[in-house]
Amino acid sequence: MSHTSETVSALQARFGAAIQSVEEFHGDTTVTVARDALLEALQHLKATPALGFNFLATISVYDDWPAEPRFNVIYQLRELTHPTNLRLRVRVPGDDPVLPTATGVFVNANWYEREVWDMFGIQFTGHPDPRRILMPEDWQGHPLRKDYPLGYEEVQFTFNQAEIDQKKPYAQE
Repeated sequence: MSHTSETVSALQARFGAAIQSVEEFHGDTTVTVARDALLEALQHLKATPALGFNFLATISVYDDWPAEPRFNVIYQLRELTHPTNLRLRVRVPGDDPVLPTATGVFVNANWYEREVWDMFGIQFTGHPDPRRILMPEDWQGHPLRKDYPLGYEEVQFTFNQAEIDQKKPYAQE
């Protein structure tokens, strides 16, 4: 039995119905956990010596808008002894984009959670420093949400060069 299989079995035995699904794609395993069991699952994966997932590689998000739950937050964990990766996914509804902070389990979650807040607007309760990290402090909205309004500049080609030139804010002489 592989380390990944043992880990999935241990999670299912420990958390039961809170493990909503287990998916494998091209050798990568993703375990979907209920939002209220997230911190306990992260702590269990890190603190259990037989599992040993003590490195949080990243936290990422994808937006399934307009589907609900809208956001899928992915915790990419790494076990360094048996070189094993595991994705822990939690689904977050668009009308309540809130998760507990994982900074108490993984210190480096601080920066990842700030990036997720900045780009997607998912709040992390209990986060020690919930400020923007990529966008200016006065920025309105969260640019990686699928419903965020896109800025648009028409591309200049030979057939529309004169029309585009008239719209550009060239310096007046």
